[in-house]
Formats: sequence, C-alpha cells, structure tokens
Amino acid sequence: MELSDLRLFVTATRHRTLLQAAGELNLTASAVSRAIRRLEDALHAPLFDRAGKSLRLNAAGQRLRERALALLALAEQTRAEFEGADFGVRCRVAAPPLLQWRFGADIAAALSTHYRDASLALRPAWEDDALEALARGEVDFAIVTDEPLRDARSTSGFEAVALGALTMQVAAGTTHALALKARGGSVRATSARVLAHDFACPSRSMLGGQPRGTRADGWRDDQLPRRIRYWADDLQVLLSLVRRGHALAYLPAFALREWGLVQIRVSDCPFECVQQAHLVWRPVVAAGWQARLVDALRLPEAA
Repeated sequence: MELSDLRLFVTATRHRTLLQAAGELNLTASAVSRAIRRLEDALHAPLFDRAGKSLRLNAAGQRLRERALALLALAEQTRAEFEGADFGVRCRVAAPPLLQWRFGADIAAALSTHYRDASLALRPAWEDDALEALARGEVDFAIVTDEPLRDARSTSGFEAVALGALTMQVAAGTTHALALKARGGSVRATSARVLAHDFACPSRSMLGGQPRGTRADGWRDDQLPRRIRYWADDLQVLLSLVRRGHALAYLPAFALREWGLVQIRVSDCPFECVQQAHLVWRPVVAAGWQARLVDALRLPEAA
C-alpha cells in the first residue's frame, strides 16, 4: 500500500461520490477510483458499498480509515522530526463562533511560538458537528463544552484539555440606565431592578445551535423571568443592541471586556451559568505537532 493511495482513500471517505472527492483533490474521478481499487486489491476486500455513483463506506472501509489516519499521522510526524520545528503545520479547528472568538487567538499564539510558518483554519461548526468533523478526520481539533464532550468521549477515542471557563454575566451598555453609576466596569442591582428593563436574547444555543427560546443563553427564566424584547441569533447584532443601550443581555464575561460593556451584578440571583471549554483531539491518529500544541495550551492547574 502506498501512502498516496491512503490519502486519496481518506479524502474519498468524506464524500458521497468519487467526483466530489476528485474535486477536492484536483484529480479526475478515474484517478481516485484507481487508487481505491489498488487498496482493495492489496487487502482482498471491498472498502465501499457502491450504488450507482454513490459511495458508502463498509465495515472493512471503516477499519482501514482508522488505520490510514494513524499511518498518515505517523508519516507526518516522522517527516516533521527529521525536517525540524519549522515544517509547514496546517492546523484545522472546528468550533462554534463564540468559542473561536474566545480561544482562537490563544491557539494562534501557541502555534506561532513553536511553528513560525504554521497556518490556522478556524471552521465554524456547532459543537456536535465539530466533534463529528474531528471523528471523520476533517479537522485536527474541536473546541466544545462539557455536555457534548461527555456524550461523545466514551466511544470516539477523544481526549481533551481544558482551555478555560465561560462565565455568563448580565451586560449593559455604558449609557444604559442601570450602568450610569458603574464603578470599575460593574454595578450591583437587585433582580427587581434588573428585570424591570428589556433584554435581548438569542433563540438558539450559541454553542449547540438548538432552538431553546428563553433558555438559549443560560439564564434561568423559570426562576427570574425576563422581559425579552429583542431576539437576535447573530452575536454581533446582540452585542450592538446592548452596547447602544437598547437592552440588557446575558453574555460571556470576555465579551463584556472586549466590547467595553458594564457588568450588572444581580445581588439576589440564586444561580450562575459557567461552562468549561475544552480543546478536543484524537491522540491515536495525531501528529507530533498536535501533542506539542496541546501541551502549550494546557492550563497550569491541569498540567
């Protein structure tokens, strides 16, 4: 078996037809087909179930795909060790836009520290989709929070390193009535005062993309019901509504800092929404540079 054929095979597993795979590789469909036939002849087993022009990976193909990913990763790692630290790393990360915003720059900084010519591709994806892309070998890492990782971790060979917590806070623009007496970027207020004002809220989870209505941002409306006047699933629109003083919103603390918003500390709020974010990878098929990046991003208390 040739590594070049394994690369073509792995690419083909991400598509429904040979033509689609060939388009990604800038080859003809017949060239991809020949590579797959060579592998099938070498292994004495078909790798796909074919129905017309459609391809569906069968059990043998699934086993080979896992082995091929490991072999290709080992080949890349070996090349890197002989070429030195400056080989061309191409890091692909799938994550929801909110998590990209919070941690994308941290990943870029860690990459550039060890690999000067490294490139970083941040692919927007909801958490479950990001983990599926990682399982298929389409990306090198995914960034997700606890719940989707807990559901997928037992059967996928995933490992994770904690990146940091997302702590939600009530946010106001500096011209909002509640923020006029703020000191040091925050002000205290009772829930009665806070809930007397309009809120802006996404209708879908900012991490998973599921329709969740008033629960989408993590606020407990069952305990402290809000008056939601504005619905905005686009985070930039939501932040703009808050910054201009039109509404309050329940947002991650880092967004408040970056947008110069005021934290409204609700003195009698009985709950807090905190979610831990993780960088997820698959060590069994990972290249050496991925392990080095994970070590660079590992929080001191987790080291």
